[in-house]
Amino acid sequence: MKAVDPVFLAQRLIRCPSVTPEDAGALDILASALRDLGFACHRLRFEGGGAPTENLYARIGTAAPNFCFAGHTDVVPPGPRALWRFDPFAAEIADGVLYGRGAADMKSAIAAFVAAAARHLEGGPLKGSISLLITGDEEGTAVNGTPKLLKWLAERGERIDHCVVGEPSSTAAPGDTLKIGRRGSVNFAIRVTGIQGHVGYPRAAKNPIPALAALVTRLSSHTLDKGTEHFEPTSLSFTSVDVGNVATNVIPAEARAACNIRFNDRHTAESLIAWAKREADTVARETGCTIALEHFVSGVAFLTEPGAFTDLVSKAVTRTTNMAPQFSTGGGTSDARFIKDYCPVVELGLAGSTMHKVDECVPVADIVRLASIYESVLASYLDGQ
Repeated sequence: MKAVDPVFLAQRLIRCPSVTPEDAGALDILASALRDLGFACHRLRFEGGGAPTENLYARIGTAAPNFCFAGHTDVVPPGPRALWRFDPFAAEIADGVLYGRGAADMKSAIAAFVAAAARHLEGGPLKGSISLLITGDEEGTAVNGTPKLLKWLAERGERIDHCVVGEPSSTAAPGDTLKIGRRGSVNFAIRVTGIQGHVGYPRAAKNPIPALAALVTRLSSHTLDKGTEHFEPTSLSFTSVDVGNVATNVIPAEARAACNIRFNDRHTAESLIAWAKREADTVARETGCTIALEHFVSGVAFLTEPGAFTDLVSKAVTRTTNMAPQFSTGGGTSDARFIKDYCPVVELGLAGSTMHKVDECVPVADIVRLASIYESVLASYLDGQ
């Protein structure tokens, strides 16, 4: 069985400028490495509702259980290259640290997937199956990636039994944090319409700004909950307030705002949308302005209940690192929100302190450590070690 150096493979992947939705050859490199190990690889391109996206599903073994590693090869734009210590797609190593866009989020974790699988396959006959589900649009609309890959698998009658997503879920060191769920996310665009007029004759106008201010206060000052055992309190954050009026003697006809709610499992997106609309209707009645709300749900809250699977992963981490990971549901959204509808899923990866930043980087030793953690997870899951 061919050994895989996770650092070298991470460098090769980082050198592909796969800014969403471009693949730039990253999946070709990954598929080649997996075929060398005996994986059957399926390249899948999905279109419709978003940018066309290249994806990869690879599997070795045909028996159950099927343990899946999931992740994405797409990355966010690097920003001004002049601000980087090294070219963001050069994958330079300096002082034991690998620099490049995707080093933390999450090409190094994908390389660690492959290295762990290679090491496990050296140990003898495979019990069950190992698969990788890799998408190219996680950093974008997440329409033509993981959701359609999972649907494709279901239509083939192929089942994933448990999954680890390699998002940079750790805090300071690989494995110090295990994400067992994620908060949901719903965005609102608010438009308040009044009547334009002269500031000297305010009774002939209807100013939308006080109405918007009243709604902002009602929404942002309300305590939605105080958190749960595994989730922090639901939060509402306004991200924009805009009138677009440059005249000092004109009452504008319209004012706009935007906000986001990150919610725990005490709520659904539907319940929060209904609450926000009730608040808007109240302010509209009190002010006489018209208030319209548009919403977009980018994820729902979910929890992988602590139990046999989370214990197995946690103990595998402890065997490798001599520390027990903390369970968490914090952070943003990830493709785990789609996978949870098909099988139990947790997130386990590198520290995320530099993801999406200039000079994104990860210590080389952390990549090696993460591959060992994944190898330990495979041994526990497939061999009961």
